Amino acid sequence: MDYQVELVARAFFEAEHEDFSWDGEAELVREEFREYARNAINLLDEDIGVLLMALDRATAEEHPERVRAAA
Repeated sequence: MDYQVELVARAFFEAEHEDFSWDGEAELVREEFREYARNAINLLDEDIGVLLMALDRATAEEHPERVRAAA
Protein backbone atom coordinates (compact mmCIF):
# COMPACT_ATOMS: atom_id res chain seq x y z
CA MET A 1 0.00 0.00 0.00
CA ASP A 2 2.86 2.40 0.71
CA TYR A 3 4.04 2.12 -2.89
CA GLN A 4 0.54 2.96 -4.11
CA VAL A 5 0.29 5.96 -1.80
CA GLU A 6 3.70 7.22 -2.86
CA LEU A 7 2.92 6.80 -6.56
CA VAL A 8 -0.40 8.67 -6.32
CA ALA A 9 1.04 11.37 -4.04
CA ARG A 10 3.90 12.01 -6.46
CA ALA A 11 1.46 12.25 -9.37
CA PHE A 12 -0.70 14.76 -7.48
CA PHE A 13 2.37 16.81 -6.55
CA GLU A 14 3.78 16.83 -10.08
CA ALA A 15 0.40 17.81 -11.53
CA GLU A 16 0.25 20.81 -9.21
CA HIS A 17 3.94 21.76 -9.12
CA GLU A 18 5.41 21.04 -12.55
CA ASP A 19 8.58 23.04 -11.87
CA PHE A 20 9.46 21.45 -8.51
CA SER A 21 11.02 18.12 -7.59
CA TRP A 22 9.16 15.67 -5.33
CA ASP A 23 12.48 14.38 -3.98
CA GLY A 24 13.60 17.90 -3.10
CA GLU A 25 10.36 18.87 -1.38
CA ALA A 26 10.05 19.12 2.40
CA GLU A 27 8.74 16.02 4.17
CA LEU A 28 5.81 18.04 5.56
CA VAL A 29 4.64 18.86 2.03
CA ARG A 30 5.13 15.29 0.82
CA GLU A 31 3.12 13.98 3.77
CA GLU A 32 0.28 16.37 2.85
CA PHE A 33 0.19 14.91 -0.67
CA ARG A 34 0.35 11.38 0.75
CA GLU A 35 -2.78 12.16 2.74
CA TYR A 36 -4.49 13.35 -0.46
CA ALA A 37 -3.38 10.09 -2.07
CA ARG A 38 -4.75 7.96 0.77
CA ASN A 39 -8.09 9.73 0.49
CA ALA A 40 -8.20 9.21 -3.28
CA ILE A 41 -7.30 5.54 -2.93
CA ASN A 42 -10.02 5.04 -0.33
CA LEU A 43 -12.58 6.80 -2.52
CA LEU A 44 -11.66 4.82 -5.62
CA ASP A 45 -11.63 1.51 -3.75
CA GLU A 46 -11.61 -1.25 -6.38
CA ASP A 47 -11.00 1.11 -9.31
CA ILE A 48 -7.59 2.15 -7.95
CA GLY A 49 -5.88 -0.63 -9.91
CA VAL A 50 -6.62 1.06 -13.23
CA LEU A 51 -5.24 4.38 -11.98
CA LEU A 52 -2.10 2.76 -10.58
CA MET A 53 -1.34 0.95 -13.83
CA ALA A 54 -1.70 4.23 -15.75
CA LEU A 55 0.53 6.07 -13.27
CA ASP A 56 3.15 3.33 -13.41
CA ARG A 57 3.19 3.49 -17.21
CA ALA A 58 3.39 7.29 -17.22
CA THR A 59 6.21 7.28 -14.68
CA ALA A 60 8.16 4.73 -16.71
CA GLU A 61 7.76 6.82 -19.86
CA GLU A 62 8.72 10.12 -18.19
CA HIS A 63 11.52 8.74 -16.01
CA PRO A 64 13.03 5.60 -17.59
CA GLU A 65 16.00 5.80 -15.20
CA ARG A 66 13.66 4.98 -12.27
CA VAL A 67 12.59 1.74 -13.94
CA ARG A 68 16.19 0.71 -14.50
CA ALA A 69 17.11 1.58 -10.92
CA ALA A 70 14.27 -0.52 -9.54
CA ALA A 71 15.12 -3.56 -11.68
